[in-house]
Amino acid sequence: MALRGDLIGQRSETVRWANLSAIVRELHVRGPLSRSELVARTGLSRTGIRGLINELSSSELVSEERASSQGTPGRPSAVVRPNPDAAVVLALEIAVDSLAVAVVGLGGAVHHLARVDRPRDRFSIDETVADLADLAQLVQARPPVRDALIGVGVAVVGVTRRTDGFVSLAPNLGWHDVPLGARLAEALDTRLPIAVANEADLGALAEHRRGAAIGADHVLYISGEVGVGGGLIVDGRPLTGATGYGGEVGHIPVNPNGMPCRCGSVGCWETEVGEDALLRLAGRAGSGGPSAVDQVVALADAGVTPADVDFISAHGTGTVYNDAMEIAAISSVFGEAAGRIPVNSIKGAIGHTLAAAGAFETIMCAQILREAIIPATLNCEQLEPGCALDVVRGAPRRRAVRRALSTSSAFAGNNAAIVLAKLE
Repeated sequence: MALRGDLIGQRSETVRWANLSAIVRELHVRGPLSRSELVARTGLSRTGIRGLINELSSSELVSEERASSQGTPGRPSAVVRPNPDAAVVLALEIAVDSLAVAVVGLGGAVHHLARVDRPRDRFSIDETVADLADLAQLVQARPPVRDALIGVGVAVVGVTRRTDGFVSLAPNLGWHDVPLGARLAEALDTRLPIAVANEADLGALAEHRRGAAIGADHVLYISGEVGVGGGLIVDGRPLTGATGYGGEVGHIPVNPNGMPCRCGSVGCWETEVGEDALLRLAGRAGSGGPSAVDQVVALADAGVTPADVDFISAHGTGTVYNDAMEIAAISSVFGEAAGRIPVNSIKGAIGHTLAAAGAFETIMCAQILREAIIPATLNCEQLEPGCALDVVRGAPRRRAVRRALSTSSAFAGNNAAIVLAKLE
């Protein structure tokens, strides 16, 4: 009579490898542990732990050190520490706006990390693989990678089949049916195992093992940059779906009358809360990339509100970002009164954009306007009738301000019309 699969015995060598793996896994995820803690966590006997630790020590995968006394009876159990130089992996990340490569050692130690931004017209699989190979070459020549590399891990913003690293769809990269694992093996010229997975699934796993979700049995991880992704941990184990496509929450239809999605559908959640959608709501053009996001954050930090953005869009003379940043700088001097000065007037008063004049000159100009001083470097003949300020012609009171303005590329030699509306 045939035995059921779960009753079939295992060879001692298989059991030994499984026990060694259990110890290494605990040390990798949790860091240094005492022998007593390893006994408790693995269920192995003290004698078994001692023999296995000796074997790992002889392979230089771990080291042991004497534990400090805790004031309790008996001899302290030795602490086992993973050796981060003994085994390392090459970690690759493929995002929409950047590529990254890192060397991660046993225990989670990051030996090397390199990240480069890339333009959004450089998405092809050929360009991506070539760029990753160049980045990998930079770190592979450094110790301890040369002799300790045991594998390659890849996180990609796409729907990925883990068994062979096949990316069936990466909408924000424009990829369809890409054998990423095979292409990377060829570009890296390696026969080492290459594991490819969705970046949000790996993000959930990382938070569960080393981040905010340590100790949690159930985890929902949502990532949002250009697109929106999700990862699930259920009962302490990743839930990736039957074919590894679980967690693609960004492509759940939520608005039947919404915008077209790069995946081919309409009204996906990603089109409602992704980067492009948020930029549009902030008064920016979609697909602006990281620089547009940075500008929106800078405006928010400067106290510029959505109403300010709408007003500037309607009345400003330059870009929303530069107009708003100049007004924010002027507001630091004028206070609430600055909100009642028309944008065009402020732009005429300070000349060029913040990028040309510089934040220092912008604030100094605001100070000049508040004190009703006109620098000698400016032509004052173009004052609009009815200006509410009593203009003092001549040299400014602050020589430092005059020097700053006279040397600024935005003001030296320019005729500037200083026009202020009468404040209510």
